Amino acid sequence: MGKILTIADTMTFEIIQELLSGKGHQVRVAPDAREGMDLAQQMSPDLIICDGTSPEIEWLDVCRLLRVDRELASVYVILLAAPDQFDAEKLDVLVDDFVLKPIVKQELLGRVRAGLRSRELRAQLERSQQELQQSRHQLLQSEKMSNLGDLVSGIAHEINNPITFIYSNLTHVQTYVADLSQLLRMYQKQLVNPSQEILQKQQDMDVEFVLDDLLKIVSSMRTGSDRIRQIILSVQEFSRSDQSGWQLFDVSDGLENTLLLLQHRLPAREGRRDIKVVKEYGNLPQIECYAGQLNQAFLNIINYAIDALEEFSQELNESEAINFKPVIWIRTQVVGSQRISIEIADNGMAIIEEMKTQIFDPFFVAKPAMEASSLGLAISYGIIVEQHKGKLKCFSEPGKGTQFRIELPQKHSWG
Repeated sequence: MGKILTIADTMTFEIIQELLSGKGHQVRVAPDAREGMDLAQQMSPDLIICDGTSPEIEWLDVCRLLRVDRELASVYVILLAAPDQFDAEKLDVLVDDFVLKPIVKQELLGRVRAGLRSRELRAQLERSQQELQQSRHQLLQSEKMSNLGDLVSGIAHEINNPITFIYSNLTHVQTYVADLSQLLRMYQKQLVNPSQEILQKQQDMDVEFVLDDLLKIVSSMRTGSDRIRQIILSVQEFSRSDQSGWQLFDVSDGLENTLLLLQHRLPAREGRRDIKVVKEYGNLPQIECYAGQLNQAFLNIINYAIDALEEFSQELNESEAINFKPVIWIRTQVVGSQRISIEIADNGMAIIEEMKTQIFDPFFVAKPAMEASSLGLAISYGIIVEQHKGKLKCFSEPGKGTQFRIELPQKHSWG
């Protein structure tokens, strides 16, 4: 049954209302164009019957207004017309169907049924087109991430070779510098009367400072190269190929690698303080999964939490923003006999109840600024629930922020 709006004179709409209400339709009536447009915007009808024979109703204006209204343009319109005013060109452009007066009840009922069915099919087609477009977008996004992962992995491999060479040689350089410094100091003790030229050079270069600082520089270089090696290894692990199928994976390592890649987003920015990450990792067994996909899901969810904290910080006034301490909690534990859970929570603004049911919908965007991370949640849902037969749920309460709870089977054959 549908919602039907009738714009007609009293005699006509009484006939239509009695006929259609008897068939279970929800019928509203309006005696003129202005009231008809107001009612249409209020009730968003499935079908409108407009009487084109009434001199009080400018049906051309009504139909033109309907077609340019974004919310009402898809409403199915049936025009009641007299034979002498029939204009096929105008009817084709402005209305979907027509019924000639005097009204034949069975004909009108048939046109209404056809109109509601057409409206339903049109809505289904639009949903299918949206889903197809979204599936295409997700497929392109997955392909993009796959290609990007291969590219990043290749670059990391190429960088890893020279940085490993530098790191391994810095170990020897550090030893050589320490030995040479010790030897030079021994020379200083043994050489009682150095020449004026040597004394002048020592003074110009400040030998003691150079010897101390050289060791610090080499140590810093070694620390820096070690940090680069860790990042490269994390990138290689994060972007590891899933072409070999299901493989054993350490979830804690995956989370650590993901956090390392997102480290640049955590320091303080204008309008918010540092984001603190609190980690409570349980003693988890390795699980069977597509490691690269699961890393991508972790990245998307943590990214969403960071975006949510930034949005929340921007909505606070200056004094509130100074006092607000953004935090992300990550907890892992074994649940049941063959499953593990990962909880990723933040202390930002809570998600309202209506949005929680849509948060993993690929068409849902909480805010335009968070469009990318909203799509990331939909992709994560596909990875966790559809690919790995796990669970992904969202919990949110005012004053407590938002928590995403992931459950995964330890072995995919048991999912």
